Amino acid sequence: MPQHIPLKDPGGEARIFIARTLFSVLLVLALLGVILARYHDLQINDYEIYRTQSDRNRVQLQPLPPKRGLIYDRNGVLLADNRPSHILSIVRERVEDMDATLADLQQLLPISESDLENFQQKLQRRRPYEAVPLRFRLTEEERALLAVNRHRMPGVTVDAQLVRHYPHGALFSHAVGYVGRINEREAQSLDERDYRGTFHVGKVGVEKFYEDLLHGEVGYQNVETNAHGRVLRVLERFDPVPGADITLHLDFQLQQTALAALGEQRGAVVAIDPLDGGVLALVSTPGFDTNLFVNGISSADYKALRDSPDVPLFNRAIQGQYPPGSTVKPMMAMAGLQAGLVTPESTVADPGWYSLPGDSRRYRDWILKIRGTGHAPRVDMHMAVAESCDVYFYDLARRLTIDRMHDYLSGYGLGKRTGVDTTNERPGVLPSTRWKRDTMNQPWYPGETLSAGIGQGYMLATPMQLAAATTVLATRGQARTPRLLRSVAGQTQPNEARETITAPPAYWDAVHESMRAVVHSARGTARKIGEDIRYQMASKTGTSQVIGIAQNAIYVEAEVAERHRNHGLFIAFAPYESPTIAVAVIVENGGGASAASPIARAVLDAWLVDEAALDSEATAGALADG
Repeated sequence: MPQHIPLKDPGGEARIFIARTLFSVLLVLALLGVILARYHDLQINDYEIYRTQSDRNRVQLQPLPPKRGLIYDRNGVLLADNRPSHILSIVRERVEDMDATLADLQQLLPISESDLENFQQKLQRRRPYEAVPLRFRLTEEERALLAVNRHRMPGVTVDAQLVRHYPHGALFSHAVGYVGRINEREAQSLDERDYRGTFHVGKVGVEKFYEDLLHGEVGYQNVETNAHGRVLRVLERFDPVPGADITLHLDFQLQQTALAALGEQRGAVVAIDPLDGGVLALVSTPGFDTNLFVNGISSADYKALRDSPDVPLFNRAIQGQYPPGSTVKPMMAMAGLQAGLVTPESTVADPGWYSLPGDSRRYRDWILKIRGTGHAPRVDMHMAVAESCDVYFYDLARRLTIDRMHDYLSGYGLGKRTGVDTTNERPGVLPSTRWKRDTMNQPWYPGETLSAGIGQGYMLATPMQLAAATTVLATRGQARTPRLLRSVAGQTQPNEARETITAPPAYWDAVHESMRAVVHSARGTARKIGEDIRYQMASKTGTSQVIGIAQNAIYVEAEVAERHRNHGLFIAFAPYESPTIAVAVIVENGGGASAASPIARAVLDAWLVDEAALDSEATAGALADG
């Protein structure tokens, strides 16, 4: 029986095909609609959110701090270097709750109010993705503690940076100075682009004066990071330019000698090479450990320094203004010669006191209380300088007048800043009739001229000024600006001389010989330091009055409070024939020049004798090796 074969239904199949096709199209359209809706949501509604996240995950511009230039002494001894230090920082944009994060950190390690204050100030200035320092000098224990807990404190980072270090503590505190954290006032004046990623700036001394040389230039790198801030790769890098290394004229051994010679006394020593103006030593005592200031000094340490009666933060070498006393007498003698008022042979009667014409007041010579009379019946210029005769210079000052005295002594740099390359130098005072009228609105009195003639009264000078003036004496009128900087990156810095005192050679010979006699004669005021000396020097002692003494009273040191006793001063240059060093010393309340002159002798010995011995040993060793 034949099988029944069903016939096809073309109409039904078409309907099925159309239905399936329509379903597929609708499904595709639905899926496409979902995609388009999500695309719209991403591109329009959530654009800002995802753009920010994308940028975070893609690129960040990170500053690269430059390495600060090193500071060396003239012989290559390192005076200021950089050491690795770990810093706790916070990146603001990664922190959900800043207050909570800070509270957590304070539970883990000590954070001072000063740390928090500095952090908050910097937080306002830095960009959200930049790390803001909170704590410096983390210990190993603190770093370990942070490493264990950092997973619950997003945005907290610990980074290693090079931080300034002063290997010799207080030895160069007033010469080199120090760096410290950038404060709010400094942040307003500094170019942010030059200091991004850096936290320190020179505060005083060479560190501040040569900040532009030492700082260097900030570098940058574009980095790709993930959402947690971890760097995935460096896209582009511009290396920082390190600061220049600088070499100073300062001599480490000479600085040590000066500091040791001053000991516990308050005072200052400045030594200068008269041939190039290089500052060989600059010591002010007491000093302080400059490392205390680098990352923020504690309140207790700062209070101790600030409130100390010895004022260790005060740089006596360039800020201390003292009556120069008899150290001005060689300059006065030269002024008398230049003005034609005296000759090396002319004499003045010396009964031990001096009176102005028509005035009964007696201006005493210091020798009067010792001998009851003057230095000699008549005193010439040589004796007046060697024995420090006040009467001779009272008479010379009266005839010279205060205004001509001002003009002549200004040639030695008194009354104005020397221009030494450091900060906070003070100008001293070189009085004149105009100066008194302008500053006090008072006339000048004749008796004040006599006081100025022996370096007392209104006249004031810093140890730096006295050392610079001594170089003018040593070079017979040639002045150079005192300089701490010797070379930059090995390139020596020139320091041209200028003639400020013009006088015949015979005048210089006479003044120098009288200064030589201060140490190298039987009656010189500093003859005691001349024992067993291996060279000759030209020098002058000085005593600076701290309190006035009534006309008929006698100064008895034992009866005067220590802080009211006279200051002791001493200036010198050596060797006598060919000077290579000039020195000025002051000992506050030392009683007189006898406190200062041995210090100068120690410094000169260290430069002339010890250096010669070292050179001799080196030469002998070289010959033996050969």
